[in-house]
Amino acid sequence: MQNIIDRFLRYIKIDTQSDPNSKTTPSTEKQWYLADLLVEELLEIGMEEVSIDNKAYITATLPSNTNANVPTIGFISHFDTSPDFSGTNINPQIIENYDGKDIVLNERENIILSPEYFEDLLQYKGQTLITTDGTTLLGADDKAGITEIITAMEYLLDHPEIKHGKIRIGFTPDEEIGRGAHHFDVEKFGADWAYTMDGSQIGELEYENFNAASAKVIIKGRSVHPGYAKNKMVNAISIASEFLEILPPEETPQNTSGREGFFHVHHIKGEIEHAEFELIVRDHDKTFFENRKQLLQDITDKLNDIHGDCISIEIKDQYFNMREKVEPVFHIVELAKEAMEAMRVTPIIKPIRGGTDGSQLSYMGLPCPNIFAGGHNFHGKYEYVPVESMIKATEVIIKICELAAKKAN
Repeated sequence: MQNIIDRFLRYIKIDTQSDPNSKTTPSTEKQWYLADLLVEELLEIGMEEVSIDNKAYITATLPSNTNANVPTIGFISHFDTSPDFSGTNINPQIIENYDGKDIVLNERENIILSPEYFEDLLQYKGQTLITTDGTTLLGADDKAGITEIITAMEYLLDHPEIKHGKIRIGFTPDEEIGRGAHHFDVEKFGADWAYTMDGSQIGELEYENFNAASAKVIIKGRSVHPGYAKNKMVNAISIASEFLEILPPEETPQNTSGREGFFHVHHIKGEIEHAEFELIVRDHDKTFFENRKQLLQDITDKLNDIHGDCISIEIKDQYFNMREKVEPVFHIVELAKEAMEAMRVTPIIKPIRGGTDGSQLSYMGLPCPNIFAGGHNFHGKYEYVPVESMIKATEVIIKICELAAKKAN
C-alpha cells in the first residue's frame, strides 16, 4: 500500500494540466516534467526499450519470460489532467479507515465531501482515501492508472516466477483534450491488443463509449439604435437564445444517464453584432448520433431562412464507439473479466459516458477496452481515490498478464 501511495503522491504533485487552445503536442510545457520523471522510473525498475519521442509519448517493454507463444498485451494511461479545474499546487489529504461520514476538504471555504451527495463513498468505509483539499482536482484521472501500471510492472520484474508474455506500456499527453491518441504509433507499439487503465470505480470494465462530435455556431448580427431598430436590427444574442431553445431541454448531461445521448453547451459569448457558442454532441447509438448532428444543421437552416443567412455552423467528429472494433475480439474483454473475478473484484460492464484514448486506438487498429483505475468525481475538487482500489487495479493487471500466458500454454 505505501509504495502505491508514495508513487501516486509523487505524480500528482506535478501539474500536468492540458490546454485545448494550444497547437503544440504536448499542449503544455509542464507535462514534460512528469513525462521525464516517468522515463527515469521505468529505467530504474528495469523496464526495457524505454523511449520518449518529441511529443512526449512514452513506451516501454517488459520482455516475455516464457517460451510459450503469448500475444503481446499493452497497458496505456495518460499523464495530463483536465483543463476544467486547477491542477496547480495539489495538496492531497489521506483519510485512513474512512468512517462513512462527511469529509471536510476545506474548512475555510466549507467544502465538504459528503456521502449524502456522493453515495459511492459508503462502499469504501474502512478503507484509505486520498482526497483533495477542496481547491484543486486530485489527478487520479489518470495518474492512478500510471501508478498501477508501473507498480504492476515492478512487481512482475521482482517476481519472475509469474510467467507472462511480452508486455508493452504507453503513457500519453493530452487525453483530456481529445488528442491523446493522435500521435500514438500503433505499429511501433506492436501489441495485439491493449487496455487503458482509465476507468472510474473499482470493477469497471468498458468496451463501449460515446460517438462524439463538437459544434461551433457563429451568428452575425446588425446593430442599430434601439429606438429606430424595427425591421433593421439583427440581435445575435437573441438568435443564439432562439437556437438553444429549440434543442430538446431533456437531452442534456444533467438529465441523461446510461446509453442516453445529449447536447452540451459549454461556452457562449455574445454582443448584438456577434454571438457564438460551442457544444458537444454525444450518443452511443450511431444512428441517433447522426440524427443529432443533423438536428443542429436543420436548426441552422431554419433560423437562416427566418433571419437571413446570419448563422454558420461547423460540426467536427471527435471519436466513435469502440464497441464496433472490440466485439470481433471479445476474448480480450473476457480475459479482463476473468482476471477481475480471480482477484475478487466484481466486474461492472457498462458503456462509458465519455471517451478514452482506447476509443481512438481501437479505430487505429489496436483494440483497447477500458479498466477501472479507482478514482471518483474526476475533473473537480471532490475527486478522490481509495488506495485499496488502486491495489486491486494493480493486481488485475498482473493477473491479466499471468492468465494470457497460461492460456497460451
